Amino acid sequence: MTLDLRYTEEQEQLRDSVRAMLTDHAPWARVLKVAESPEPDDADLWRLLSVETGLAGLAVPEHLGGAGATLAETAVVLEELGRAVAPVPYLGTTVAAQLLLHLGESGLLRELAGGEPMALALPFDVGPAAPVPSADAGARSAVSRSRAGSSPVSGLRLPGVEVSTAPDGNPLLNGTVSSVADALRARMLLVPAGGALFAVEADAAGLTRTPVVSLDETRPLCDLSMWNAPGRLLAAGDRAASALDAALVAGAALLASEQLGLAQWCLDTTVEYLRTRYQFGRPVGSFQALKHRLADLWVELVQARAVARHAASAAAQGDPDARLAAALAQAHCGPVAVRAAEECVQMHGGIGFTWEHPAHLYLKRAKSAAVAYGTAAHHRATLATLADLAPASP
Repeated sequence: MTLDLRYTEEQEQLRDSVRAMLTDHAPWARVLKVAESPEPDDADLWRLLSVETGLAGLAVPEHLGGAGATLAETAVVLEELGRAVAPVPYLGTTVAAQLLLHLGESGLLRELAGGEPMALALPFDVGPAAPVPSADAGARSAVSRSRAGSSPVSGLRLPGVEVSTAPDGNPLLNGTVSSVADALRARMLLVPAGGALFAVEADAAGLTRTPVVSLDETRPLCDLSMWNAPGRLLAAGDRAASALDAALVAGAALLASEQLGLAQWCLDTTVEYLRTRYQFGRPVGSFQALKHRLADLWVELVQARAVARHAASAAAQGDPDARLAAALAQAHCGPVAVRAAEECVQMHGGIGFTWEHPAHLYLKRAKSAAVAYGTAAHHRATLATLADLAPASP
């Protein structure tokens, strides 16, 4: 299948619209104010994105209240949200939408398209499982898994949540899930447990959400505790495992676009600063050493755009290589975003290290996102398995 990595005219119009909206409603000073507040995110901005503009249901079919777009358009929105480090639960809700689409849950999809945030109840560092290796590659893939550096889902049997049955026959969930992203404002939680998937109301009896200290104040995490919390069975067995895996692959692919937008802002802002900041009677950007560092970063950013677009397009078109494309994007885009944010802080000099400058927001988001949906090491191990390559020696 041939993938076109160029942005379409409609996607560029979508980008312009979202960027203008975020310029007006999510300047960095407002983002910093939200980060300092006890609120988990910007409720007004989420309402604008989800209810007034319908972006929460961008990839939901029109007959269910969505826009009927693809993940390629969703990736464009996430690029702009990353560029603004917008404190909204868009990524988590989008991943939840992908799981529900895979299951055909029309009722929950209608609610999501109407602006109800939802979240997948998994630790934020859990990534898609590496593919099952062939028998002759078993020893090699075992090394890959041991060096992956994250916690891939395997058979939906994660430790921490158990399923029991109430007297009326309905399922009850007991246990804890740590470091869940975008769940503090979610109305519905999609919980993997006991080889199945369950929908649990966020305000259900027996369910508690406890905020935890997070490096990234713009994407808070929380621990979920369930004590006989009532759940509704969505799917079990292979159907549930397939839906969860598809959602995590989509999450890894879409996160790459968010990281791309973040890195692009860091590069653009740093270039502009070095053009206007003078030292020894000349622009700081005229010094050759800084030019070389920015040139290297630009090359990495061009590569990041290519792999992020490839991952989004592959996911949007159901390409058989979507898993490989997502792994490639995460293996590259996470480290690039971190480097871009670090260069932004350093090249801004003293002001880059202050709380009043937005650079620290981007560095924290980049560092946090670098372990989301699997670390770069996990995705490199996945690539090695998919390409049937032996991993490098420790």
